[in-house]
Amino acid sequence: MLVVALLLACGVRPAVAAQCSVSSSNIQFGNFSGTAIRITGTLTVNCPSGAAYQVGIDAGTGSGATVTNRRMTGPGGALLGYQLFSDPGYTSNWGNTSGTGWVTGTGTGSNQTLTVYAQLPANQYAPTGNYTDATVNVSVTGSTLTTVTSHFNVKATVQAACNIAANSLNFGSYSGSLINSTSIISVTCTNTTSYNVGLNAGTATGATVTNRSMTGPGGALLGYKLFSNSGRTINWGNTVGTDTVAGTGTGLAQSLTVYGQTPAGQNVAPGSYADTITATLTY
Repeated sequence: MLVVALLLACGVRPAVAAQCSVSSSNIQFGNFSGTAIRITGTLTVNCPSGAAYQVGIDAGTGSGATVTNRRMTGPGGALLGYQLFSDPGYTSNWGNTSGTGWVTGTGTGSNQTLTVYAQLPANQYAPTGNYTDATVNVSVTGSTLTTVTSHFNVKATVQAACNIAANSLNFGSYSGSLINSTSIISVTCTNTTSYNVGLNAGTATGATVTNRSMTGPGGALLGYKLFSNSGRTINWGNTVGTDTVAGTGTGLAQSLTVYGQTPAGQNVAPGSYADTITATLTY
């Protein structure tokens, strides 16, 4: 009798985690001059049908950046803050954990497009130049998924920008004696932006930037002068490099004082006298 033993074997392969794919578009804010900018980017996720996934976006590469306060880096290491949100209201931060607002979804086996809502907040006083966050990482994870990543960059250009505002200068009542008075010109320029402020001759007949006049009844003239120093010795005119006032912006409002003087000994008809001076900001 022959006995044959038959050995049966069965091999079980270890479970293999499913794989997703993800790709991302860059965020290009364009030119920034202090006013908030809102734009969008996209993430394209493709996960197996029925697979639950989470999409996280990290803090990027800016010094001191967090997932709620990301930063681009510019000239000399200057920083320009930006934010990424998952909703069109720009209120739901997009981070890389459940506590910082990662985005969840369920795979369909086809591409799913997710919108990234990017914001460059207003009133940032960064120096002019190009700013970049070179690598912002996107990750897609899930309990049954192998983690996959992608990345995008964020860019903006800070442009030189300035604003100017002026207050009236009132000499009050003139009775022949010298009168000194002051006014304020407010200048707001982008951080590190050089500027000059000039004052023209005004509107009176024959006026110059060194001998201005207010016009009164019947075309009568009352002379006055404008200076850029408290000692009232430096005339304030409108020729850049000669008699204008120069400064460098900080991003905040800077106050420039106009020192006015009505010389004594002028014999003019009673009445109201006025002039209009144009302040020109060059940057």
